[in-house]
Amino acid sequence: MLKRILVMLMLCFLFPGAALCEEELYIEEFVILDDSGEERPDVEAEMQARRAENPAREDFIDRIIQLGKELYEKSGGKAQRAHYSGDIYVCKNFTVYLFRKCRDDFRMEAYPDTTLVIPDNLPSAQCRPYSYGIAWKSIEASEGNPFYEAASFRYDKSLSKEENMELAMNFMRQVQRGDFFQMSADYDYGVGAHSAIMIADYDAEIDSVHWMDSNMRGKKVDGIRYGIVQFDEVRSVEWWASCFCKKGRGATLYRLRDDIMYAGTP
Repeated sequence: MLKRILVMLMLCFLFPGAALCEEELYIEEFVILDDSGEERPDVEAEMQARRAENPAREDFIDRIIQLGKELYEKSGGKAQRAHYSGDIYVCKNFTVYLFRKCRDDFRMEAYPDTTLVIPDNLPSAQCRPYSYGIAWKSIEASEGNPFYEAASFRYDKSLSKEENMELAMNFMRQVQRGDFFQMSADYDYGVGAHSAIMIADYDAEIDSVHWMDSNMRGKKVDGIRYGIVQFDEVRSVEWWASCFCKKGRGATLYRLRDDIMYAGTP
């Protein structure tokens, strides 16, 4: 691309009247060159553009991430009880708690009088032939659901393990800041459903993602489960893909709609 730009600039100097200088010189937005001359996304510029386009949506995401950070700092690295249905440190409970504590100041422009809700996980019977934890219940925006499915991966038995891994890794490369992540996993820390929130866009420089969650890692004491709260954890897309790239498993990314606004906005 850099070579193309240089050629076009030379044509402009040699032929000042050429109309193609204005019409065909193309510079991609939100792209910068690294030390090797390769293109990579300008993440900061893209985030600033999103913030300018919809400050309410970005504020909602900021508040969720900030609250997650506060709970992480409050835990002091000590495992928190994550055993009973009402414990907020159970993985899905943690993401739901953060969402609900921050939602009241926000609505959807399309449904300004409707309180925002976050869907529960889809029941096991409705996940078949896949395992529980692969997705959320389908709730309409008109009922308060401000999320849409941004991307998904389902293990395809008709493809090879390598082909599935490539699809799974490309799925993880679609991560954006504020995405809610849901997977059915079989990995280092256990087997089953897990929920997390992505706190940054996919990091192309290290082919990794940054996230926060609770109870991915934990322990049992006298039969009671305790989970670790994590913030700004970083793992490669290959590691993540290996967690859910298994037969009967998969993952989904849920993203806030673009019409998030402040409650009470005319």
